[in-house]
Amino acid sequence: MSDTVNKSETEWRAVLSPEQFRVLRQKGTEPAGTGEYDKHAATGVYSCAGCGTPLYKSNTKFNSGCGWPAFFDAIPGAVSRHEDNAWGMKRIEITCTACGGHLGHVFQGEGFPTPSTSLISIALPVQ
Repeated sequence: MSDTVNKSETEWRAVLSPEQFRVLRQKGTEPAGTGEYDKHAATGVYSCAGCGTPLYKSNTKFNSGCGWPAFFDAIPGAVSRHEDNAWGMKRIEITCTACGGHLGHVFQGEGFPTPSTSLISIALPVQ
């Protein structure tokens, strides 16, 4: 896993596309079903678009039907979970542990079919 990555807003804007900056640094979300990785099925590793830290292995990806990539497990230590009560709802924000980039949310009781009891369903900006 990568070391901690600290950059100023100016430095992030210089290395990320406007959409990557909006999602990773401003906690934006791409519209459901529009991202290139929702139905992506190649074997490999999904990494953070901000810092390149490996986050998920492709064998933990599954089709949740929610419109965003979904994974039932992360590479140990790669992602952090934080309670987020914004917008009047309880949810868990998923971030890259190394750079703090926003990866998406898990909503309590989503109920998507998953091969595991833990569910990570996120809007994932990967490289």
